Amino acid sequence: MQNPELSRDAIAAEYFDLLPFPPYPIQEEALLTWFTAEQGVLVCAPTGTGKTLIAEAALYEALRTGKRAYYTTPLIALTDQKLVELRESAVRWGFKESDVGLVTGNRKVNPEAPVLVVVAEILLNRLLQPEGADFDNVTAVVMDEFHSFNDPERGVVWELTLGMLPAHVRTLLLSATVGNSYEFTRWLSRSCKRNLELVEGTERKVPLSFHWVEDHLLDEWMEKMAAGSEEGRRTPALIFCFNRDECWQVAELLKGKRVVEKSQQAALHKELEQYDWSEGAGPKLKALLGRGVGVHHAGILPKYRRIVEDLFQKKMLSVTVCTETLSAGINLPARSIVLPTILKGPKDRRKPIDAASAQQIFGRAGRPQYDNEGHVYAMAHEDDVKLLRWREKFNQIPEDTKDPGLLKAKKALKKKMPKRRQGETYWTQEQFDKLRASASADLVSKGNLPWRLLAYMLLKSPQVAPLRELVGRRLLTAGPMEKAQERLNQMLVTLWTGGYITLDPKPRPKGKATSPTAASPGKSPELKHEAPSGGLLEAAGLGKLVEAAQEETPTKATPTSEQAQTDAELAASRGYDLKDYTPEFAHPTERLELLIHLRSINPLYGVFLAGHLAIADDTERLLALESALALPGTVARHVRVPKLEELPAGPLATTRLDHRLLELGLASQEELIGRQKDDEDEEPKRRGDGVFEELPVWVISIGEKLRRLFNFEYPNVHDVQTTAVHVAGEVLEFGGHFNKYIVAKGLQKQEGILFRHLLRLILLLDEMANIPPAESTEADWEERIDALIDRLTECCREVDPESTSEALEQGRGGDELTAKLKPARK
Repeated sequence: MQNPELSRDAIAAEYFDLLPFPPYPIQEEALLTWFTAEQGVLVCAPTGTGKTLIAEAALYEALRTGKRAYYTTPLIALTDQKLVELRESAVRWGFKESDVGLVTGNRKVNPEAPVLVVVAEILLNRLLQPEGADFDNVTAVVMDEFHSFNDPERGVVWELTLGMLPAHVRTLLLSATVGNSYEFTRWLSRSCKRNLELVEGTERKVPLSFHWVEDHLLDEWMEKMAAGSEEGRRTPALIFCFNRDECWQVAELLKGKRVVEKSQQAALHKELEQYDWSEGAGPKLKALLGRGVGVHHAGILPKYRRIVEDLFQKKMLSVTVCTETLSAGINLPARSIVLPTILKGPKDRRKPIDAASAQQIFGRAGRPQYDNEGHVYAMAHEDDVKLLRWREKFNQIPEDTKDPGLLKAKKALKKKMPKRRQGETYWTQEQFDKLRASASADLVSKGNLPWRLLAYMLLKSPQVAPLRELVGRRLLTAGPMEKAQERLNQMLVTLWTGGYITLDPKPRPKGKATSPTAASPGKSPELKHEAPSGGLLEAAGLGKLVEAAQEETPTKATPTSEQAQTDAELAASRGYDLKDYTPEFAHPTERLELLIHLRSINPLYGVFLAGHLAIADDTERLLALESALALPGTVARHVRVPKLEELPAGPLATTRLDHRLLELGLASQEELIGRQKDDEDEEPKRRGDGVFEELPVWVISIGEKLRRLFNFEYPNVHDVQTTAVHVAGEVLEFGGHFNKYIVAKGLQKQEGILFRHLLRLILLLDEMANIPPAESTEADWEERIDALIDRLTECCREVDPESTSEALEQGRGGDELTAKLKPARK
């Protein structure tokens, strides 16, 4: 099958012959452009225009010529789906299933296959270490869902990848429509030396019809959509909700409605019997599925989500209620999309969804293989529906009627006139129409260089000029570009003050003359009971690495309280004058390698935590680490840290943190230990309205204590978010039985998020095991961490062994960046 001598024209002819159906215009134009373009193509077309067929042309060419190709996606969930799809295509073309593999941060399938499906971070990792990844034989890189370039957190990965790809590697960027597509290709040419042809389309193979439904309530409308013949009904449908609780509410609303035929119900019940639905949300979900209604969101356990996806793809479900994350590319083909609301956000700050999200959602309607038309329905608020119905009824009675019966009926109707609720936010057809007509979003560089990536690049070369040049090539206007350069300076100074690098030249403190002592890195005061010398540099768990920092930094005596105040003022004022500061070199200390090991959380915060957790007990250790993992507020409020009398403070808090926070003025005594009995007779505080009231003072958690101290140490690091939650420790109190914990706490609707939280915590623990603090030996630290990992892993395997194995398969060895620094732990 392989023939390196084949021309592109010949390969193109073969590929067109292999297509299962004739391509429609945008596909044909994109395919012809791909086979003739020197460096690649940017395809911008609406969701649902069959861009996968275009992508597969690049992969077929690689397989046919014996070359390699990468297919990148923004989501791990999409990699699994694309692996299955591309393997099926490879077999259809006459190649082997094993010719397509997969590599994510946590999973590998045939990692040496010629075609690899990867998340974008994996491709960037390989470009950053060319000695470990040979790109000479790579012919193409496909970047699917490329509008993810606009993602504030991860878009920078796509951006850097484009700039680092070798010139001979052709790129195929597949995106939803974008507002500045031509300007973007010009930027690529100017900044990345990559000249891509532009193919744009605005028409879909399956056109969309938009409908404003103002005279039906949601349950009534869904029943109407599901009625009639196969050709006439408007199902299968996806109902998009903007929070998980609403998904369940809508699904329960439809449970008693007829949205599936009796014959189909029998087939559904037979299909459902092969699965175990006994735990968590299983019984509730099974009952819904039996009525033809699916639920799909992050709160559902992965094993249940897979079943919902399978049933919907088999056309056994009439309706699936989902959140907007499904619009990111997961393949659940639907004839119709239904929006119960177009507003999103907290109840008191709800506003219409952004145009980009709306276009993604709209694009899920209409199946090219089955439908001649896709339908998008936006429902009016139920209060407005009731008001409309009342008006229609009221207006049927003539204004000038003299009929006593009609006059009486009109009077009775007037008394029953429905009203809009005070404090409720409503939406209109005009807002829906505006979303339909909104211009596509522009692509623009967002987010900062990740700390971990910056550390890796400095380990490769201490020169700052290439970093400054990289920032200067970003797709930014003059103002944001200047701020991006300032941000790079601030990041370098932060690494310097943390002892991770040495700067040449050094920055000048604000309001101080330049001197080696004043300009050298300084941490907060040393605690006498923590470490013999080096202040928090050593107390933070650096061990022998302190010596390297001390070569560049004069040894400091234990500071006085006055010096501590000076340090605090220096931190609060951002410390150094960076306006005209342009360092030339940032030489790594041994300490910098520590940052590479941390992927799950901000690496600076992770190293900071590692330095304090040696003296913590297991409860404190888990509380500190899981507080650093983002957990949605709607879930976090159900798993708050218990009160101090229920969960007493541990050794880290009582012997170190409380004393330190009080010394620095970062917390009050009441915040640390609560209001004491002796304080009960204190005069209550006066409210603004003149009423005396005792104001509550909340005792802060171990996670909050560490966060406040970190903020003092690193006042210019603003991308650390913590939430005080108590999940892992409490699950272990239930003997590691996740389902017992879920049922006892009434958390069935959040179990998927909490399960994922535990998996992420396991991965974080594994990363932390690579950063042993000074107050512990490496062997003891790993043993204590591994004991927690083993207990939590056993718990997760009991819940969903397949998902647990997928998530943890490669976790113990870190990723491709850390593999070069330290052998995988056994």
